[in-house]
Amino acid sequence: MNPVRNRSSIVYLLLFLAIITLLVVNFQQSSTTQGTLAINEVAEQIQKGEVERIVEDDNRLRIILKDGGEMLSHMDGSSSLVEQLKALGVTTEQLSSKNIKLEIKPPSTWLGVITALGYILPFIILAAVFWFVFRQAQGSNNAAISFGKSRARMFTGDQPSVTFSDVAGVEEAKEELKEVVEFLREPEKFISLGARIPKGVLLVGPPGTGKTLLAKAVSGEAGVPFFSISGSEFVEMFVGVGASRVRDLFEQAKRHSPCIIFVDEIDAVGRQRGAGLGGSHDEREQTLNQMLVEMDGFDTDTNVIIMAATNRPDILDPALMRPGRFDRRVVLDRPDMRGREAILKVHTKGKPLGPDVDLAVLARSTPGFVGADLENLVNEGAILAARRNLKTIGQPELEEAIERVIAGPERKSRLISEEEKRIVAYHEAGHAVIMNVLPQADPVHKVSIIARGMAGGYTLALPEEDRTLMARKKLLADMVGLLGGRAAEEIVFDDITSGASNDLERVTRMARAMVTRLGMSDQLGPMVFGQKEELIFLGREISEQRDYSESVAQEIDSEVRRLVNEAYNHARQILTDYRDRLDAVAQRLLEVETITRDEFEGIFPPPSPKNGGTPMPVAV
Repeated sequence: MNPVRNRSSIVYLLLFLAIITLLVVNFQQSSTTQGTLAINEVAEQIQKGEVERIVEDDNRLRIILKDGGEMLSHMDGSSSLVEQLKALGVTTEQLSSKNIKLEIKPPSTWLGVITALGYILPFIILAAVFWFVFRQAQGSNNAAISFGKSRARMFTGDQPSVTFSDVAGVEEAKEELKEVVEFLREPEKFISLGARIPKGVLLVGPPGTGKTLLAKAVSGEAGVPFFSISGSEFVEMFVGVGASRVRDLFEQAKRHSPCIIFVDEIDAVGRQRGAGLGGSHDEREQTLNQMLVEMDGFDTDTNVIIMAATNRPDILDPALMRPGRFDRRVVLDRPDMRGREAILKVHTKGKPLGPDVDLAVLARSTPGFVGADLENLVNEGAILAARRNLKTIGQPELEEAIERVIAGPERKSRLISEEEKRIVAYHEAGHAVIMNVLPQADPVHKVSIIARGMAGGYTLALPEEDRTLMARKKLLADMVGLLGGRAAEEIVFDDITSGASNDLERVTRMARAMVTRLGMSDQLGPMVFGQKEELIFLGREISEQRDYSESVAQEIDSEVRRLVNEAYNHARQILTDYRDRLDAVAQRLLEVETITRDEFEGIFPPPSPKNGGTPMPVAV
């Protein structure tokens, strides 16, 4: 049974007993003080001859009247009832002459004990309740007493749940961290050469790349105690609590040395000082100051390694990033095609895969996916297979899972008119035809007019290989492809709709980035215009400082407009030249709603630039 639940039950039982005891004592007191006769009034009733019998029970008198009534009285315990009545003029002979029976019950020792307990027991129970509450308060779960205690969760490392074999796609990061593991296992090997243990390891990378998973793997490989805590768990509204928790965490770590402290999302507490809303007295900054002292202060001769994870290293305090604190920075980037295939192998281990599953094809179809996305992809594929009552996870389920992760689930129940369906078909066909014509654009993987997420239809174009650099021709080809939907609407229907709103937003953003950030404009030259400012305390962009004149701003707007207009005119020209292909693709979409890559290339084989293709112009 749950021990916490048992303790709560005991507390409730004690409180219940205390309440019952207080009620009993109150009832007894009320019965002896209210509705009773004084001893002299009892004597008067005897002399009048109205009393039939008197029962004495431990200083309490029950007077039974001749008419059947009954009254109560309370006498002084200093003398007997006979003596008190005699003092009031009622003798024993009078009692006999009036046939009044006098019954005296022997005093009960238990009744005295119970009466005494009735007064003492409530105080004993209340004292026990207070003792129990404060005893519980000494534990780590009571926030009222343990504000300054660290909330880090400790893992002993005896039974590791994650090792380096469970982490894939980040081979360079694993090699960096294997040295940390080896130092914890064999410190003498490094100390003999004069090497010192690294104070801290900072894991940097986009969300979902496996920073926390890699920290767990280091703990599992090293086999040493592992303290895990989030950066937000240090900071409280009470001044000094965060610093106290940092001290307590490091004291625990020193007692279990050698060990690892892992602080997830350290940017919650490690943002640059001097930019907070509270100045130097901000609670977050006091917590950071204490962490800086603990990491590299006077008392640092301990084998405690601090690992931290963040996706915003640019906002961390410089004192936190210097050598001696975080000596090593391990970057976890988005995995390449081989890394994605290795990650898929890890996540599909133990799952029933169909014979048609090709992880290499899936890895090639998921550029830009991180480890969390790939895990979600495999899980979505398993859910789809279960929904279709299949015994294994097949390639179709995993390919559909890619689209679910990118654009959301299909919305087949959405009802649209035939006219809107035709507009959506030509819109998506315009994207697909232009991407197929331009050699710099990514090949079309699938075209569909079934709504997914917020999109009425979609054209999925996936690159053949991973890219780290983006060429100017590629950006221009992407702009033309994005404007293909609007151009197709105008050519076919002689009207435009709101369906291209997201396309126009992306095209305008790309054109402005080419002019102001990437230096890809011949008119303005290889320059960067504007400096983006960020409020470090909030960690987000709030404004852009204009370091150029109004005339340059006008030139930038003019150049952005020219790039967008030229891309739109190029899209119209391509669709005019390939109008028959546009009609064929749109008609097929109206018939089957979804076209795969093989079927699309059967309708419209990719033209070669030498055989009538339309390459992008070089000059912009």
